[in-house]
Amino acid sequence: MKTIMISPVGAIQSLTSISLAVIESLKQQGLKVGFVKPISQGDDATILAVKTHFDRTAPHPISTQHVTTLINNNRYDDILEEVVGKVDEASRDVDIVVIEGLIPSADNPFMNALNIDISRTLCSGIIFAGNAGNDTPANIAHYLDLYGRLYQRSCTWFAGYLLNRLTDTLNPTSIADACMTVEGKALECLGMIPEDGALESREAIYTHIAKHMSLISLIERAQEERSDRLPPSAFRYGLIKKAREGNKRIVLPEGDEPRTLKAAIICAERHIANCVLLGNKAAILAVAEKEGLTLPETGIEIIDPAEVAEKYVTGFVKRREHKGATEVSAREALKDSVVVGTMMLAEGDVDGLVSGAVHTTADTIRPALQLIGTDKHSSIVSSIFFMLMPDQVHVYGDCAVNPTPTPHQLADIAVQSADSAKAFGIDPKVALISYSTGVSGAGPAVEAVAEATKLAKAKAPHFAIDGPLQFDAACVPSVGKQKAPNSPVAGEATVFIFPDLNTGNTTYKAVQRSANVVSIGPMLQGLAKPVNDLSRGALVDDIVYTIAITAIQAIAHATEN
Repeated sequence: MKTIMISPVGAIQSLTSISLAVIESLKQQGLKVGFVKPISQGDDATILAVKTHFDRTAPHPISTQHVTTLINNNRYDDILEEVVGKVDEASRDVDIVVIEGLIPSADNPFMNALNIDISRTLCSGIIFAGNAGNDTPANIAHYLDLYGRLYQRSCTWFAGYLLNRLTDTLNPTSIADACMTVEGKALECLGMIPEDGALESREAIYTHIAKHMSLISLIERAQEERSDRLPPSAFRYGLIKKAREGNKRIVLPEGDEPRTLKAAIICAERHIANCVLLGNKAAILAVAEKEGLTLPETGIEIIDPAEVAEKYVTGFVKRREHKGATEVSAREALKDSVVVGTMMLAEGDVDGLVSGAVHTTADTIRPALQLIGTDKHSSIVSSIFFMLMPDQVHVYGDCAVNPTPTPHQLADIAVQSADSAKAFGIDPKVALISYSTGVSGAGPAVEAVAEATKLAKAKAPHFAIDGPLQFDAACVPSVGKQKAPNSPVAGEATVFIFPDLNTGNTTYKAVQRSANVVSIGPMLQGLAKPVNDLSRGALVDDIVYTIAITAIQAIAHATEN
């Protein structure tokens, strides 16, 4: 969905009229236009005006009080996720969505930062809009250059600028000459609107502004401009939205673990999935009471694994009889809640499993390998983390399962990870990481990555795959251009495949902790049914999003079968 944000520059009193004028001008060019005012600032005149003048209902904005509460509770990313939801709501059956930026004030000084982060999250084009008044051309150019610097890393492109309320003392040509560039880039004038004190009605005002505005070049650029970035808030919103569509049943073997219980309640309340908590009911209710939690009437089910274990004895023996399993050994194994949950999944009583808040990775994966096995397309089970970088979601693999993969295994991991990235809306550009780029280095480790790259390209020629690449050559455009100028991946990688578990696990944790980056995972790949592991340091939100990922995998599994 194409979005255009109108960013106020300096003090401005006519942002509503400018927003309506942009909508009018786009409509005159035959476009269907949606509108979002992300956050209420006391006067939601634009919302009413859009309904009155254009007969289009705009989403209700988020209250400033709610935004302040989220910021105070260190939940800033939730604001952006909610904004994505508003834009998604407004984007139905339209060609473009106009976003009215927020006006900073002494009471809400964070609005400028929010404007920048919203534009980054939506990959928006930016229209800078300000009142010219009696400012000199040099002052106006200075303001635009300042705002250009603030936005230069946040948006896909600068659409141009609008100057409202020009007085007779200003020469439009002088202004246009002064404002030709922002940070060395051409900045187009989309309109210079002369002051007209005789205008009274809102419709007359925005019609006057629209008459002096030309957005034809903006529309042409909007059709051309395309971003393959998937910003974190958009990714998280998409996870929840997709998971809701499936109404899947996810088993949580650690039902009496406080973080898991809190996550299950959130999933029930947000209709992400129906969670099955394994554990003693009295113990789970005691944990809920201690944590001040109230279990919802629907969306959560409590099952005592000891009461249902016998049901799965026969199935367990059947799946493990080649290893000498007996009913006695099955009953012993089924004393473990993870094993019970895995058998519930294997037998089709649930759609997915999430564990690991207190269990090790091996405790979670081993029963899955023994009782479920790999899918028909996979020879290996591997893992990825979704790394929520500031501007883009990256995929890291394998950081949790395979200690020293062979070149053939590394190639499989690369293809699995590319498939997973694509399934979750990330354009897969796969870099196989090494300490050497191309043929600049030698040695067994580099040669193994080079061999894995050849195999991966042969397995999946439809994906952009390259290696060996050093990490900086993979993700920094200037370095990639210098070290691997002919690479389809260098400088633009979204999927990073590490040569071994030591490198992968160390790197993801270093990035996560040093850069304060949220990581979701590990998500397991290659199993016949969705099972996912948690870090034992997982936060409640981590568990919620892992449950959502598992539900989405379950949806895909149901479609494939």
